[in-house]
Amino acid sequence: MEKIPAYKDESLSFEERAKDLVSRMTLEEKISQMQHSAPAIERLGIPSYNWWSEALHGVARAGVATVFPQAIGMAATFDEELLQKIGDVVSTEGRAKYHEFQRKGDHDIYKGLTFWAPNVNIDRDPRWGRGQETYGEDPYLTSRLGVAYIKGIQGDDPKYLKAAACAKHFAVHSGPEAERHSFNAVVSQKDLWETYLPAFEAAVLEGDVAGVMGAYNRTNGEPCCGSKTLLLDILRKEWGFKGYTTSDCWAIKDFNENHKVTGSIEESAALAVKNGCDLNCGCAYASLMKAYNQGLIEEKDIDLAVYHLMLIRMRLGMFDDPKHVPFASIPYEANDCEEHKKFSLEVSKKSLVLLKNRDNFLPLDRKKIHSIAVIGPNADSHAALEGNYNGTASEYVTVLEGIREAVEPGTRVYFAEGCHLYKNSVSGLGEKYDRFAEAISAAEHADVAVVCLGLDASIEGEEGDTSNEFASGDKLNLKLPGTQEALLEEITKTGTPVILVLMTGSAMAITWADEHVDAIVQAWYPGAQGGRAIASLIFGDYSPSGRLPVTFYRTDEDLPDFKDYAMENRTYRFFKGVPLYPFGYGLSYTRFEYSKPVLAKDTIAAGSDLEVRTTVKNVGKMESDEIVQMYLKDVEASVRVPNWQLAGFRRVHLKPGESVEVAFTLKARQMALIDDNGNCVLEPGLFRVAVGGSQPDARSAELLGTEVPVAEFTVTGDPLPMKR
Repeated sequence: MEKIPAYKDESLSFEERAKDLVSRMTLEEKISQMQHSAPAIERLGIPSYNWWSEALHGVARAGVATVFPQAIGMAATFDEELLQKIGDVVSTEGRAKYHEFQRKGDHDIYKGLTFWAPNVNIDRDPRWGRGQETYGEDPYLTSRLGVAYIKGIQGDDPKYLKAAACAKHFAVHSGPEAERHSFNAVVSQKDLWETYLPAFEAAVLEGDVAGVMGAYNRTNGEPCCGSKTLLLDILRKEWGFKGYTTSDCWAIKDFNENHKVTGSIEESAALAVKNGCDLNCGCAYASLMKAYNQGLIEEKDIDLAVYHLMLIRMRLGMFDDPKHVPFASIPYEANDCEEHKKFSLEVSKKSLVLLKNRDNFLPLDRKKIHSIAVIGPNADSHAALEGNYNGTASEYVTVLEGIREAVEPGTRVYFAEGCHLYKNSVSGLGEKYDRFAEAISAAEHADVAVVCLGLDASIEGEEGDTSNEFASGDKLNLKLPGTQEALLEEITKTGTPVILVLMTGSAMAITWADEHVDAIVQAWYPGAQGGRAIASLIFGDYSPSGRLPVTFYRTDEDLPDFKDYAMENRTYRFFKGVPLYPFGYGLSYTRFEYSKPVLAKDTIAAGSDLEVRTTVKNVGKMESDEIVQMYLKDVEASVRVPNWQLAGFRRVHLKPGESVEVAFTLKARQMALIDDNGNCVLEPGLFRVAVGGSQPDARSAELLGTEVPVAEFTVTGDPLPMKR
């Protein structure tokens, strides 16, 4: 009996097997496996595999799957357990689809198990079109939600990955989209380690993420997909990353064509591999044989990259008997099942943020509403439900459809598009404002008007994916596009009460709406079930609980230059002005009271953790979820530190009159600062900790009519260097 090769021997470790497999490949075969569309090597029994799959908020671009709210909407839930469950559902559907595709011999793009998600970049500027893909502007929130989603995707089997998550885009990446192929993001060591790297570090050290994708841009002069600093010094050496790295798509040819750091495609490919980029999404690595023949790269560099790639495929069970891989038995019926649709609706409900509710106008009483007008370019739009990097839902429920479903029998529902999303007219030959009259009439004949405005992924998103010819997917300003605000003003003039439903992937400057309409709901891109969630909120089937993961500014004039990557005057942590709606803000249909935080000690030695407790009580008349938020401030720091920074959050559910004690552990590392050289130091001195339903800023207190309770503690001892 012939001895089976080591790479097929399931009794050996994946590391031994991957090493053996690489040793059996020719140089040409190894190079072929380093491109995202890897061909079969039939003599070794290696099937073809396409590494490029997407799962930002559901299995994407591969046909029917559950479409969850866009990532920014998932962030608004402030719920780690929920994100992990979403990731678990996504990988369940990914497995169900993958194995069905394999049975049909379909190895095409987007049909694998290596999901290029989550996007853990920091949304430092609301003008960035891809901010919708992130978990917002805060490193701590992004870290916690990113780790949870990764764990959900990858599963908890001790041997096999359920699917392989990939943290992107490493690093210091958030626009401008139009210049991403040539742009150099200049960032201080302080901002790098304080803001841009923590979520990636958490993904690696806590999430054990399988993959990391480099960014298109340069960071401090080095192209990210060939950066020794990022990929070798930080990722591999400092953090001990054991997974695979991939370039963003066609990013490596930018080295010579746009960044001008190399003189040829062969030099670009060699630089990327030597500096730690294992996989090329694109075609640059097709030049690796030429690079090898020119003496630009050694075979051992290629061997290491292919080892990393084969190890991931081994961990996914691709070389093992399917009977031994627990996830291979997930049936096709698990995809897009009724249970997942219901869960998607639950996530949509938790993602919605109530920004304004004048005189408790909401919720509406169904029995008292005899007619309702649903108006706006996003009122009956599938695109406004989806966001970008999306799958295809088997059922879409728009706002119009959700309201029709939710009203009492006999209630008249008027519909008017009102205006185009961004053009001056809806009809090609129509005059400006060609749908205004219809919308005004609908509002005049209704008891209440629900006006659905905002954006969608056709004008807000990634360079090359949008029809936004003005800014390659970014926003030139924070205003509603086209004639949307003019439409809102005309509807408001009718005197009919107005509920604004804002469907966007980013913050908008809606100062006029804040002053004039009765209620505002920030709905993000709420997923395929979004219309049901929005209607249920309007009619009070549940109390809204979403909180803003980004700051809403009054104008883009309050912001630094978009190309400036310094964090000065950016996000709630460093903003010097007064926001329209702060990070962490959101209204409820009930009221909560908080006790002053109780600290285990008022004085602790440097390096000690601290337990913080609070009691929260529902003192209103409706049961509701509440997001308990803990913020920390270093009062006596020697360098610039955040105004406040999120240090803990917990979602709780309370009935009227019910209270609960919530405990947080404030870790010593959270008390430390990053100095101007990028070092992590815990400085002794005075700290403040606040626990409440928002951040403890003046604008939140003004909007909510209550201040967040604050306690103080002192750290003693000498300055303590810490692991950053």
